[in-house]
Amino acid sequence: MPDDPRTRARYRRIVRFAAAQLALLWWCEVALPRIGLGALAARGRGARLQRLARRFHALAADLGGLMIKVGQFLSSRLDVLPPEITEELAGLQDEVPPVPFADVRALAEAELGMPLERAYAWVDEVPLAAASLGQVHRARLVDLDAEHLGSSDAVVKVQRPGIGAIVDVDLTALRRVGGWLSRVRLVSRRVDAPALVEEFARTSLEEIDYLHEAASAERFAAAFAGDDRVRAPDVVWERTTRRVLTLADVASIKITDVDALRAAGIDPSAVAHAFAAVMFDQLFTHSFFHADPHPGNLFVTPLGGAAGSRDWQLTFIDFGMMGEVPASTRSGLRRLLIAGSQRDGAGLVSAITELGALLPTADTAALERAMTQAFARFGGMGFAELKQVDPREYRAFASEFGEVMRSLPFQLPEDLLLIIRAGSLTSGVCSALDPSFNVWDAAEPYAAGLLRDEAGGVARSILDEGVAVARIAARLPRRLDALATRVEEGRLEVSTPRLAARVDRLQRTIGRLSSAVVFAGLLLAGALVRPDDVVLGTVIMVGSALPLLQAGLGALLDRRR
Repeated sequence: MPDDPRTRARYRRIVRFAAAQLALLWWCEVALPRIGLGALAARGRGARLQRLARRFHALAADLGGLMIKVGQFLSSRLDVLPPEITEELAGLQDEVPPVPFADVRALAEAELGMPLERAYAWVDEVPLAAASLGQVHRARLVDLDAEHLGSSDAVVKVQRPGIGAIVDVDLTALRRVGGWLSRVRLVSRRVDAPALVEEFARTSLEEIDYLHEAASAERFAAAFAGDDRVRAPDVVWERTTRRVLTLADVASIKITDVDALRAAGIDPSAVAHAFAAVMFDQLFTHSFFHADPHPGNLFVTPLGGAAGSRDWQLTFIDFGMMGEVPASTRSGLRRLLIAGSQRDGAGLVSAITELGALLPTADTAALERAMTQAFARFGGMGFAELKQVDPREYRAFASEFGEVMRSLPFQLPEDLLLIIRAGSLTSGVCSALDPSFNVWDAAEPYAAGLLRDEAGGVARSILDEGVAVARIAARLPRRLDALATRVEEGRLEVSTPRLAARVDRLQRTIGRLSSAVVFAGLLLAGALVRPDDVVLGTVIMVGSALPLLQAGLGALLDRRR
């Protein structure tokens, strides 16, 4: 529990809200079905979930801080939350009143260790943008810094004063709520709530560490060094700390401002295809990608022929949310892209399973059928064509597809969630630039290249296997001759009795192991049932002694043998 009265009140408010909603969940989803009113509870479920989402929306907007990020995070968790909640939270905007400039000045001067007038030639007191975790101001660098950067125009990102304590208290409250959810079987069988909280905590703590963001900006720029399609702002390290970040001002034409692009002589459709290609490069070539490529973080910068044949560049900003594609994910992601480009529903489900988003034991037949139907009906359509689809047909398919998704043991790993987020935002930006844009069509050249790579890998594997077989075949005559000699001389032994005894012992061990597993399962089941039904739980726990006794007697007899 936090010590400060204000943060203590904030903590209590979050926890009280969660406790009230959990109590309502238990009453409607557990208590009512037990007294024969399950159908009544089911009929009102959609409206109840919408009210829950609206209440949380209001709470998050009022509290600000990390709770807005929580709402945005939950709105993207289509794998574990119903659409009634995700759709309501999707509109939660990170818009808060700006911090007074006097407070910004005090924090920046404490971080930089000097008066603001020494650190910068000028800082605009009116913020360029204000969010729940920090705000951004335009600035001009002093001559020495400007000479080093090559430009005097900069932006300064400053953390909101006190946000560190707010993040700590919010995460403390969320961890407590996650612990509660882990003990609610209705929730725990669908999602690992504590793991979800820790995923969110990790990304949130990285987002308020501006040194981490600065390092990510430099890493991104290094990945595209020499690539005239992409630009990223330089970091002014002399004016950067954990809570203050200074970057070159690279603002230009907003990527979705189609009229401004055309006025500058830039084809929006060409921008869409270049942007998609750059995002694919980040995922499949560099394995390090911008996970928040929304229109506010992307500009198109006219060059006037300064970069050879290109007359514009894509400019990325805000590197607080970056993702990596680990080696364990890379293979599944490649298969996902190939299957998607080939409109292969079964291949797509297989790739999703390989990525760890589905348990291997999941019954995926219904999902394969849904994917195949989706590709057959909507797979070849761009955004403009999708708008012509009968809304009733689209809603019916979306409802059926959502039911299939929620019926499976689905929980996306954090790295895959960021990939999906980046892909979804990329598709949205490209469709805004070119309504006929189809992300799968844009993926086909990459998929073809991946298929060529895989074909080359298969050919090398076959060649290696052939060499290995040839080596075995070359040694085979000599080994057969040695075997024949041992048979002729009577030196060949077959120890069948010893093998039989070992097999018999192994079978008995497996039997005892099975009994032990049954014992553990009954004991655990009894412990779980007992809080709700004392008599049944006690009977099950007592019954667990039988397989335990069987395993113990088996072990005793084995020793005597």
